[in-house]
Amino acid sequence: MGAKNNLNMIKFQSTKVYDGFSTCFRQWRATGTHCKFLHGYGTSVKLTFEGDLDERNWVYDFGGFKRSEKTINGLSPDQWLKWLLDHTTIIAEDDPAYNDFIKLEELGVVQLRVIPAVGAERFAEYIHTQLNPLVEEETSRRVSIISVEFREHEKNSAIYYKH
Repeated sequence: MGAKNNLNMIKFQSTKVYDGFSTCFRQWRATGTHCKFLHGYGTSVKLTFEGDLDERNWVYDFGGFKRSEKTINGLSPDQWLKWLLDHTTIIAEDDPAYNDFIKLEELGVVQLRVIPAVGAERFAEYIHTQLNPLVEEETSRRVSIISVEFREHEKNSAIYYKH
């Protein structure tokens, strides 16, 4: 009995990487650095799931975001990540050039995404705040996304950890 009880306390982790995105952004608050200008990267996102195994012995279905019945603004999580990051320009909602970016979007020059804050750390946090509630609801809280790693490229990344 004791060994079985110990097994019930074990949590498993799995990871999923979404990559191939071309994302442009600027950190308008980064005065004194070139990051205040628009710049782009080949970005990727690595999600780490943690929880108990399901009847298939999986933490989370690797294709689950494509087949999810839960949506974000009417998009599957897989589609939402592409909507957010693929060939887009992302600015912070308090960017002083906000209205200029809106005009660029109206002209068809950019696919604009406006989020609370920008930067690799904030992208990781934002993605977590959007995806984790969906995963927890879908799995009846059996699984959580415990971290999101946002990569600008192979040398730079930031990780947000669930509290």
